[in-house]
Amino acid sequence: MRKLLNTLYITMPDAYLALKGENVAIIKDEEAIGRVPLHNLEAICTYGRQGASPALMAACVERDIAITFLTSSGRFRARVIGPSRGNVVLRKTQYRISDDEKESAKIARHFLVGKIYNAKWTLERMTRDHALRIDVEKFKSKSAYLTESINQLMITDDLEVLRGVEGNAASAYFSIMDDMILQQKEDFYFKGRNRRPPLDNVNALLSFVYTLLASDVGAALETVGLDAYVGFLHRDRPGRMSLALDMMEELRGVYADRFVLALINKKQVQASDFLKKESGAVIMKDEARKEILQLWQKKKEEQITHPFLKEKISWGLVPHAQAMLLARYLRGDLDAYPVFLWK
Repeated sequence: MRKLLNTLYITMPDAYLALKGENVAIIKDEEAIGRVPLHNLEAICTYGRQGASPALMAACVERDIAITFLTSSGRFRARVIGPSRGNVVLRKTQYRISDDEKESAKIARHFLVGKIYNAKWTLERMTRDHALRIDVEKFKSKSAYLTESINQLMITDDLEVLRGVEGNAASAYFSIMDDMILQQKEDFYFKGRNRRPPLDNVNALLSFVYTLLASDVGAALETVGLDAYVGFLHRDRPGRMSLALDMMEELRGVYADRFVLALINKKQVQASDFLKKESGAVIMKDEARKEILQLWQKKKEEQITHPFLKEKISWGLVPHAQAMLLARYLRGDLDAYPVFLWK
C-alpha cells in the first residue's frame, strides 16, 4: 500500500515557491520564510498568486509531487504533474468505456450507489448518536427514501436516469443537512447548496473541502495510471477532472460532509472566520483556512479498516485505494468495482 506523505498547503497570497537544494523555499518580500524537504511531500497546493519557479516545478515532476494552483477563494486554476504513467492499455480501456454511455452507466452506478449508501448511513448515525436532539422520524423517512433510491439505481443503465435518481436523492439528503448542524445555529445554517460563489458559511466550507478532496482524488487517479479528466458519470469538459468528480461522489458525504459538520459542531470554526462581500459571496479568512487545512491533514492521518481490502489504512489513502481498485476492474482483474461503503 502506498505510504501517506504530507501535502504542503500555501495560503499566503503573496508567497512565491522556489527550489533551494532539496527543499521547497517559501519566499515573501524576497526573503525565505520557510523551507520544507521535498522527500516529505506527495503534493503541494498553493493559494498564492505569485506562483512557483520552473526549477521547483521540474523537481516536483521528477519526484511525482503534484502542484495544484488555486485562487485565494479555493477555485482550481491549474495543476502540474509528471508524464502519464501506467499501462497505455489501461487508459485506452478507460477512453473506450467513456465513449460508450451504456458501459459508462455500469461504472457510474457504482459511484452513485456508494454516494447514496454513505449518505444514508450518515443519517442513521445521527439517529443513533443524537436521538434526543433531532427529529428521528424525519431522519428515518429520508433514510428510507435513500434506500429506495439505491434500488432504483440498480435497475437502470441509462445515464440520464441515473443522474435523475441521484439528483432527487441529493435533494433529500441536503434537505436535512441543517438538522445535522447542532451548534452555532444562528451563524451556521444550510438552506440549500449554492456555489460560485457560496452565499453562506456552510456552503463556503463545503466548497473549500470539496476542492481539497477533488485534488486528492485527482492525484490518486493519476498515480495509478488513469486519466483524471475522462469520466463516466461526468462527461468530458475542457479543464474539468471528470473522473475525479466521479470518484468523489462516494466520498463526499462520508468524508467531506462529515468533516464540515464536525468543524461546526465541535466549534472549530466560528462566524468570525468568514467575510461577506457586497455581492453576497462568503469567503474564509486566511487564518481560518490555515486552521482548517491543519485539521484536514489530521483527518487524513486517522486510521480505518478498508471495507473491501480489510487492511488498516489512513483516511488520506482511501482515494488511492479506490483508484487502485478502479484500475484493477478496468484491467479485468476484478468482476466489479468495489465501491467504498462506510457505516
